[in-house]
Amino acid sequence: MRDDQETSFDIEPLIPEEASRYRPALNDLALELATVSAELSAALPLAVRAPLAGLVRSMNCYYSNLIEGHDTHPIDIERAMRRDFSADPVQRDLQLEAISHVAVQRWIDEGGLGGDPLAPEQLCEIHRRFCEGLPEAMLRQTGPDGTVEQMVPGQLRQGYVQVGQHIPPSPGAVPRLLAHMQRMYGMQGRLGRVLAVACAHHRLVWVHPFTDMNGRVSRMVAHAMLRETVKSEGLWSASRGLARNVGDYKARLAAADARRPGGADGRGALSEARLAEFAEFFLRCCIDQVAFMSGLMRPADLRSRVVDWAQRQEARGEVLKGSDRVMRAVLSEGELERGALPEMLGVSDRQARKVSARLLELEALASEGPKSPLRVHFPAALAADWMPNLFPEKPGS
Repeated sequence: MRDDQETSFDIEPLIPEEASRYRPALNDLALELATVSAELSAALPLAVRAPLAGLVRSMNCYYSNLIEGHDTHPIDIERAMRRDFSADPVQRDLQLEAISHVAVQRWIDEGGLGGDPLAPEQLCEIHRRFCEGLPEAMLRQTGPDGTVEQMVPGQLRQGYVQVGQHIPPSPGAVPRLLAHMQRMYGMQGRLGRVLAVACAHHRLVWVHPFTDMNGRVSRMVAHAMLRETVKSEGLWSASRGLARNVGDYKARLAAADARRPGGADGRGALSEARLAEFAEFFLRCCIDQVAFMSGLMRPADLRSRVVDWAQRQEARGEVLKGSDRVMRAVLSEGELERGALPEMLGVSDRQARKVSARLLELEALASEGPKSPLRVHFPAALAADWMPNLFPEKPGS
């Protein structure tokens, strides 16, 4: 395997140093992100956090793949997870890709990584899990000379690549540079570790450790790092912010590839100024997404939208009378014992079961078993009514 003997100097600076003129403003943004993210988590009842995180997984998948030009709506993602696939083979492949993406993110959310997301072995494990679920066609890469290369899930790249104007390091240098990144980012203090999420996102893309899927793997790594550094709990999506500013995102990623123009631009081979600009953009995108989700999940407003939906559905005959009271109670209390329904609604046990059964069928509610409490669920199909602008409405839905 070719190794051009690149050193740590070639990837430095990994983060603007404490004495840098860029650091105070970046530290302020890192502190703001940590604060607002913790406030969002604290404001949401535990019974709401888990189902919301499930919807955010589909949302993350949708927006991360959209950045790569793959448009698989969250409704289609959830259909695929129920093994309801499109008859169109291209769309079916995209659904399989989405299933794999969501599965890896769930594994991360449930503590599957068990270590530093930037550790080379963890990066390879994320890539392996994601790629092993992909259709065969997505694992084949056609080179500039027309040769077809089969990508090996979880394997660091073995050859040279070019991404736009950027030529990533030689394949032999990749393990060495990844180890340096893990070591240096792991030495940061509390605010430095938040800032490191943004900086590491660019530097990981710059190294381009895998033949393909680097963007999506890097965004999964950022998601995992945000869970650790700002306790995001998967309740908001950095990928949504990046996708909604995709032109700036790609331009700033490319700009941060720039070499250092002179001695006044930090230390190392790369530009500290361009890295700081990307880090500011990334952190601001994250803060914006926390603010968006905080506004969307205000308890009184959310309850009002959900109850309004239930009342409209009742008027159309889509749900049974009393469904609005059930949804209001579930959102107010966090969960509702099934045995409380008859008295609350003033109906028989049989009728109460019909009311809850229909709401379960629509996935407005979820329950672990036929006798378990009822909890709110956040299916993609109801997001347009319950959480407007979370993602684009699916045409014809």
